[in-house]
Amino acid sequence: MPGELAIYGGLFLTAFAAATILPMQSEAALAGLLLTESYAPTPLIASASAGNVLGSIVNWWLGRGVDRFRDRKWFPVKPSALTRATRWYQRYGRWSLLLSWLPLIGDPLTLVAGALREPFWSFLAIVTIAKVGRYLALAAMTLSWI
Repeated sequence: MPGELAIYGGLFLTAFAAATILPMQSEAALAGLLLTESYAPTPLIASASAGNVLGSIVNWWLGRGVDRFRDRKWFPVKPSALTRATRWYQRYGRWSLLLSWLPLIGDPLTLVAGALREPFWSFLAIVTIAKVGRYLALAAMTLSWI
């Protein structure tokens, strides 16, 4: 049991980091764990989803203070990516958050949502749909190989 907790906790942390400032790939971790067939898919998907959504919430929060943090070395988004995400967000509004799972543009979109004052509850709902949907699709593809 403690070993399983470490697996789920590790996947949660990997997915959290992947949605924030660290360049990590939670998809590979989830797929690898699913392929072992040693762990139930539902808790794996739930752990990855929860971590990734929480990481996006951190980005939203950073976006609320984007003007204060933008020039810091640790700031997770390059100015060009922030500009591109801002254009997307201004053009498509909150529904652009359905793309929050995409590499390169997803994290900046969640940050811009905070900067442009997207209400937290609509942000959370849309990002959760996008992130959980991505992990469900990945799990379905991975499990179809077994």
